Amino acid sequence: MAAQETADSTHRFQMSDIKSQIRKTVRGFDRLDTRFIEPQHYVFTVMLQATHTYDIYTLRSTGHDAQSITFAPDMRLKLGPYVGWKWFFAGYTFELGNVNLARIKQQLDLSIYSSQIGVDIFYRRTGNDYKLRDARLGNNVDTAPLEGLPFSGVKAGITGFNAYYIFNHGRFSYPAAFSQSTIQKVSCGSWMAGLGYTKNSLDLDHEELQTLINTNMGASAVPLDSGLMFSKVSYNDFSLSVGYAYNWVFARNWLFAASAQAAMAYKKSVGDMVGDNKEGFDFQNVNLNAIGRFGIVYNNMRWYAGASVILHSNNYRKPRFSTNNTFGSMNMYVGYNFGLKKKYKKKNDDE
Repeated sequence: MAAQETADSTHRFQMSDIKSQIRKTVRGFDRLDTRFIEPQHYVFTVMLQATHTYDIYTLRSTGHDAQSITFAPDMRLKLGPYVGWKWFFAGYTFELGNVNLARIKQQLDLSIYSSQIGVDIFYRRTGNDYKLRDARLGNNVDTAPLEGLPFSGVKAGITGFNAYYIFNHGRFSYPAAFSQSTIQKVSCGSWMAGLGYTKNSLDLDHEELQTLINTNMGASAVPLDSGLMFSKVSYNDFSLSVGYAYNWVFARNWLFAASAQAAMAYKKSVGDMVGDNKEGFDFQNVNLNAIGRFGIVYNNMRWYAGASVILHSNNYRKPRFSTNNTFGSMNMYVGYNFGLKKKYKKKNDDE
């Protein structure tokens, strides 16, 4: 009986020790130097954000008669509410001035930030309102009649996540610039390293594209290269990144931030081409991607407002086919924090 009680006591002690270690680890995610960073005083936040999105796809074939096609939609304004609780920050935006539900672009973001680590989860689906911005169909082929024409035969989507680690997390606050959850008090920078996964999908109606070319170019129309004749292609992207970020505190409660990351990405793609020969579409390779972030923020802890620009560039290359997708957003926001934390309530009472 005594042996059983001893075993139970030991088990309870081990469980208590494990829980204590977990609490210590979790709290360590937000450990910072208060000489450089002011911690968040509030538990909750609400924010309204307006977003202008940028999205451009360039498809290229290679060889003697290489061709390239570039698609991009018009830039439109999206608006949506966001809510935050501690590390979690999520929102949903929808396109304004668009009553056709089939054409609405959708974007869903979930971010988890702490002083040491960050995770961004994203889901984006375009409408079918792309326009043909540039076409190069061979030497001495005048493609001016095609530029700016609406083309509903292309759709794109992206789903994935990026996770990163901040090395100088005690003195540099990435969330201060891009999630407004802390305030950077002294200018500082940090190296970052991360990993990510992204799935890109692209649907192209090449028959509709050929019809568009024939209709608008008349006698000078040329056939599409076989490298551009596919119906759908999906890209799976596994990446490791490294970069540097800097927060410049140029006035009280004001911050300008800039960061750049380069990622070595292993990419695997499967596509459907016309004919039986799929060489150039079933490929596995490594390419260089890039992520750039820039922001300006005013934050007095209760209220905050600012703007940010985020750009991604993904590249895929093989001997017969290549594509570049550059997408990003410009965000303008205003928000309000509430629900004062207990330790700051006590501080205010003492004062």
